[in-house]
Amino acid sequence: MSKRDYYKVLDVARTATEAEIKKAYRRLAMKFHPDRNPNDAEAEEKFKECKEAYEVLTDAQKRAIYDQHGHEGLAARGGGGYSASDAFSDIFGDVFGDIFGGGRRGGRQQVFRGADLRYDLELDLEQAVFGHSADIEFTTLTECEPCSGSGAAPGSKPVTCDTCNGAGQVRMQQGFFAVQQTCPRCKGRGQIISQPCDSCLGQGRLRQKKTLNIKVPQGVDNGDRIRLTGEGEAGRNGGPAGDLYVEIRVKEHAIFERDGSHLSCEVPVSFSTATLGGTVEVPTLGGNVELKVPGETQSGRVFRLREKGVKPVRGGATGDLFCRVVVETPVNLTEEQKELLRAFDASMHESKRNHSPRESTWLDGVKRFFDTIRS
Repeated sequence: MSKRDYYKVLDVARTATEAEIKKAYRRLAMKFHPDRNPNDAEAEEKFKECKEAYEVLTDAQKRAIYDQHGHEGLAARGGGGYSASDAFSDIFGDVFGDIFGGGRRGGRQQVFRGADLRYDLELDLEQAVFGHSADIEFTTLTECEPCSGSGAAPGSKPVTCDTCNGAGQVRMQQGFFAVQQTCPRCKGRGQIISQPCDSCLGQGRLRQKKTLNIKVPQGVDNGDRIRLTGEGEAGRNGGPAGDLYVEIRVKEHAIFERDGSHLSCEVPVSFSTATLGGTVEVPTLGGNVELKVPGETQSGRVFRLREKGVKPVRGGATGDLFCRVVVETPVNLTEEQKELLRAFDASMHESKRNHSPRESTWLDGVKRFFDTIRS
């Protein structure tokens, strides 16, 4: 037995947890493994030291004796021999088990959780804002009723696979490495079905259509998901069913655009109303409301109607409705109306007042632009 400090051998603190010790051993064992260092006596010796240290420090009783009495205490207790190949396969066995979906199961049958499913549910904006109840139909794997999911014909039972002893995995060892793979005989089920069920042909599950009623909460938005636990595919070998995720898709609306909890829309306003002021009816999801438009309102001005938006599904304040004014140019004028506008335009030009501040500012900018070019 080596007399070196086991903590220094593994390069860990004396307060290191078992997980930290295991991680350090994996790193060093891979580094000094004889297969990676052929004909290197020093590497082989270090590999054995790492194994010694790992065996002691991951055994609670041995570690306590070592911490109190050192190597002498372990020698007095009796250490026992070891096999380097056993050590290597033990420390990495759980890793390979995770990779290949298995592990040591002590002869127990493997169970598999059913797959999760996704369903895209398309809603109108009003349905998303106020909530909705919808019936959805989808195809999924359900448990076979005649055999209760066992895959065996009524009156018969599956028997434990004698190749893997019900584990669904077989252990393949070559030199220092041990790898687990799916049992070739039972295909990972852990059982053999000699008399398959006529309905599911031994699979234990059938593909069938399923209808569910979905309660959509108020305020959902594009990309929100509703999780229905246990409504996905049925599990295998008694495993739990997967979940169904209903993903929300909200259709475009003819009037409103949504941004989180806020809504926006365009409000067409006549030339005279924008000039003189007045009121216009504005649609909201809760009904029409009157919007006061002050005189001399310019096209593009935005008015805010508080709490006329959406109540968020996850809580919080109700959003607002933003109304963008669009001044509408009159069309289909009569000759009399055109003449009145010409007279109105003439009076505007004769007046000494600045009736079009934006136009004047724009013209001044154009003049400065050309003056700059000429200079």
